[in-house]
Amino acid sequence: MAQTLVNIRMDEELKRSMEQTCQELGMNMTTAFTIFAKKMTREKRIPFDVSVDPFYSESNMAHLRRGVEALNARKGIEHDIVSCKGYYEE
Repeated sequence: MAQTLVNIRMDEELKRSMEQTCQELGMNMTTAFTIFAKKMTREKRIPFDVSVDPFYSESNMAHLRRGVEALNARKGIEHDIVSCKGYYEE
């Protein structure tokens, strides 16, 4: 099968993160995009939900950045995750 070159522009940090994730999965970006293209072509849709995750809202991210800054300045409180055990269990 003949191959063709596809150029994609993306943020440099996003590219580095994707390359790292692909490497952890044992593939390269070309393979990842090929999987995406094949699945999209076969299903005639974007093969995943496209939605806004409220966790990544600007206000939540700003709150998380403030928390990290406080911890780095040794002014924050580090919570013990173990104390939350069972909290979400029904």
